Order: sequence, then C-alpha cells, then structure tokens
Amino acid sequence: MSVLLFLAVATVILILAGKFYGGYVARQVGEDRSRPTPAQTINDGRDYVPTKPYILFAHHFATIAGAAPILGPTAAIIYGFVPAWLWVVLGGVFIGAVHDFTALFVSVREGGRSIAEVAKKTMGGTGFVLFILFAILMLLLVTSAFLAAVSTSLTSLWPLDKLGLEEGQHLLKTVVQDGVAFGRIGGIASTSVIVVTCFAPLLGYLIYRRRIRAYLAYVLGTILCVGSVLLGFKFPITLPPDIWTVIIAVYVFIAAGLPVWFLLQPRDFVNVHILYAGIALMFTALVAVGIKGAEFVMPAFNVTEGVSTLGFIWPMMFITIACGAISGFHSLAAGGTTSKQLGAEKDARRIGFNAMLLESLMAVCVLLVLAVGLRFVDYKAIMWPAADSGLKQNPVLAFSLGVGSICHRGFGIPIAIGTVFGVLLVEGFAITTLDTAVRLNRYLFEELWGVIFRRPPALFRNFWFNSGICVVLMWVLAYTNAFMAIWPIFGAANQLLAALGMITVTVWLLVRGRRFWYVLAPAIFMLITTIASLVILFGKYLAQENYVLLAGDVLLMLLAVGIVILALRKMVRRHGVREAVEPST
Repeated sequence: MSVLLFLAVATVILILAGKFYGGYVARQVGEDRSRPTPAQTINDGRDYVPTKPYILFAHHFATIAGAAPILGPTAAIIYGFVPAWLWVVLGGVFIGAVHDFTALFVSVREGGRSIAEVAKKTMGGTGFVLFILFAILMLLLVTSAFLAAVSTSLTSLWPLDKLGLEEGQHLLKTVVQDGVAFGRIGGIASTSVIVVTCFAPLLGYLIYRRRIRAYLAYVLGTILCVGSVLLGFKFPITLPPDIWTVIIAVYVFIAAGLPVWFLLQPRDFVNVHILYAGIALMFTALVAVGIKGAEFVMPAFNVTEGVSTLGFIWPMMFITIACGAISGFHSLAAGGTTSKQLGAEKDARRIGFNAMLLESLMAVCVLLVLAVGLRFVDYKAIMWPAADSGLKQNPVLAFSLGVGSICHRGFGIPIAIGTVFGVLLVEGFAITTLDTAVRLNRYLFEELWGVIFRRPPALFRNFWFNSGICVVLMWVLAYTNAFMAIWPIFGAANQLLAALGMITVTVWLLVRGRRFWYVLAPAIFMLITTIASLVILFGKYLAQENYVLLAGDVLLMLLAVGIVILALRKMVRRHGVREAVEPST
C-alpha cells in the first residue's frame, strides 16, 4: 500500500474536521466573537498580554507540540505503523482537538484561570486541590522525561558509513570508538539551541517594544535559525549527558521567572520556523518518495512484538502516543499561558482546535517517515537496545535518521544534513516544552499555597522559589530514571489529566445548560484506558522494585478517583435539580 494513500487520507480527514467538526463544537460551547478576552480586560504586561494571532498560534503550537508527537509515535510504532496511524488520526479529531479547544475556551471564559481553578469553581475546593496535585505530578513527569531524552540526544553519535559519509570528511566532527568512525550529530543542535536562546530576548524587544512589522519578524527569525545551524556545523558543542541535564535545568529555572515577551514568546517564535519547515519537509519528502514508489520498511502490524516490548496494545499504545492524538498537558498550556494572551474569542477555535490537528498531522508524518525511512533492524537497535549493550534508548536519533533517509531519497539531500535537521526539529521544542511546563508548574504551586495557607508566607509567593521546587524535582526524576522508564507513567498521567480536564469541562457545560456529549464520551474512554494502564504499570514497577514510580502510580490513581467522585456528585446533583424544576415549568 502506498505511503501517499496514508498521507492523503489523513490530511483530508484533518482538514475536513477543522472546517466542519470544529465549527460544530464552537457553536455548542457558545462562541461569541464580540466578547472581550482576559488579555484585553487585564493586560498586566507580564502574563496577560494581547498577542497577535500568528505569534500566539506559533507560541501555542510550539508549546503543545514540542517533542512529544515525535517521541511517542517513535516508541509506539513497535506495534506497527497502521494501529498507531489510526489512533493518531481518529484520536486527534474526536478527542484531542475537542479537548484542546474546549479547555482553552473555558479558561478564557473564566478570566484566564487554569483548568485547576475551573475545577474549583465547578467541583469545589476539594476538587481544586486534587486537580492541582494531579497536574503538578503530571508536569513533573513530562519535564523529567523530556530532560532525560534531550540530554541523551544532544550527545548522539552514528556511524559515518550509515550517514553516507567517508572518513576524512569535513561536514561532521567525528569520534572513533572500537575502530568505528562516528559522526557527532547532537553537538550541532546544542550550538543552535544556545544561539537561538541567547538572541531570543533581542527579537522579543524588537517585536514587543519596537513593534516591528510581521514580515520583518519572520525574516529575522529565519536568519537566526539558519545562522545558528551553520554555526553549529562549525562549532558543535559536546558535553556529557549529566552535564547537559544540569545546564538545561539551570536555564529552565531562569526562563520560568522571566516575562513571557522577553524569552518564552520570541524563542517559540524562532523555533516554530524550524517546526513549520520540518513538517513541510517531511510532508513533501513523503510525497516525493511516494511518487518514486518507496516501500515500507517497517511492519504494518507488529502487535505480538509490541506486546512483548510495551504491553497489550490497549491500553499501552494509547498512552505511549501521549501527544499527537490527545494530551492533558495541552489543557495546562491553554489555561496557563495561551488563554492569557488571546486577543479575540474568535481565535480560540483556530488556535485550540486547529493547532491540535496540525500536531496530529505532524505525528502522522513522523510515523510514515519511520515506516519508510528507517530499517526495522536499525530502529530496534536504537530504540530498544539489548540490556547488555550499554546503550541508552534514543528516540530522537531514530526519528532523525528516518528524516535523513527520506530527504536523501526524495530530494537528494545528504543523509547527514537531513539527520541533523531531524535532531534540531526535536531539540528546540523539547526545551520549549520544558520551560513552558516549569512555568505552568510554578503557577500551580502558587495556587496550591493559596489553598494550604490563608496568607502564604512571602517565600511561598516568590516565583523563583516555586520555579526552584519544580526544577529540582524534575532533575532528580530525570537523573534517577531513563527515558523509557518515565515515559509510560507520564503518558498515563498525561492522558488521565486530559480525561479529568474533559470531565471538568463537561460539568462546566452542564451547569450552563449546554450540550456536552462530544466532551463526555471521549472523557469516559480515556478515563477507562488510563486507569487500566496504571494498573498494569503498578505490577511492572512493583516487580522492578522502582518504588519512586510505584508511589507516583498509586498517587495518580487515588487523585483521579477522587476527582471523578466529585464530578459525579456534581452531575447527579445538577440532574436532580433539573428534574425537580422541569415539571413545574
């Protein structure tokens, strides 16, 4: 079966969904284009900042997409690319996009409050505390998983002969191990990320203080992207993984406390150039190799081996692909930063709903790139190395090699350059997700202290103190656990948070007398799926004597059960009131 068929069908479904199903959901929630947003009414110059739609879309998409739509599908393709493709397309339309849009819309209507604060209003103080604890734990898991993946990939090596290069070449810096010459791939991305981060405040100043025109901002962003990559080829920075974890943790600590316009927004704006270019490159390269008759080199169905590696396809595949189909992190991003920057309510759908559809298309491209561009034997060697090999799982390298292969076969681009671009595509956005997630967790800790203390001490109101808690806990989890040890429980927590977020939205709609089936149905499915996965992971962590993750697993289940009970009570109480009122009306 042709790769073009899978790509075309997915694209058509996602486009039609954005046009028709997105419009249907907008009508059901009561979109009002004339209603002022919190960014307009508050506008404090720090968190509440009316932002141009094209910049906010870039910031939101870069935040929600990050590396997860790459890392999750790269791990889950072990089941075969067809099951993963189906889940990404159908889940993205009927669950993910609905979740993202409704979470953003409700947050805007509630004055830019987080989904946890919305839970407080709809389910009371207990619901707020349970939700906020759940969200804090999930964000710690996602940041630690990304930190572990980034620190490994920034030191990526691959044999020169498999990159189509000969010894003595001058494109990549090399290192010889056991008589084999390896090209240093990760160091180029390291330099690029550092350069972009250093120049982001200057771009932020030009956009928000000097108010330069949009086209000029795009030109400067493109120049910065290209220049940073060229500098990376010339001066790649290579450090041990443990050193990278410390450097990135320190950077994230600083970034989480700075105004959004100073570093977060301009950095996302620059990075999104790479992301847009990456999606376009993957898409067009897949079309090119499809026209040339490229065949799949990954199995369409590989359920037996997938089960032996990750567990039963349901529920484990549905949590392994934690983004691309549905992600609870998106509700935190929507309520944490995006809702505070939305300039008009009419933009909520095209930013919330459509950004998720674009992420699903990105995940589709990742699956097809791997299925066509990376031999299954190489995939397993990189992603699932033998226990006695001493190698770490490196999903970023696996994906990047697939990109290098299809770019070479489709356009004649050297494999090494395409592979480096693949690494860049992941790295910038993994770090973007890290600093955004830590910022969101800082908000949540501030809200939590406000509940625990009637008057929180000054130290507990300090954003540097709260950012420090998030960063230290993130580093400890990443340092003591490998990427694939953290990813399954992060995926379960992430999808469970999405279910709980949709339950909160359901109650919000119910209280206002609006239809809610399109939110409640996927919430129930994800709730059952994720709780089943947590039960499976409980047995796994117990057998491994991994008591840290075991404790996290139990805590997630207890928090989820508590929130569901509160939501059911609220819904039953509301239904009882309606039954009592309707006969007399």
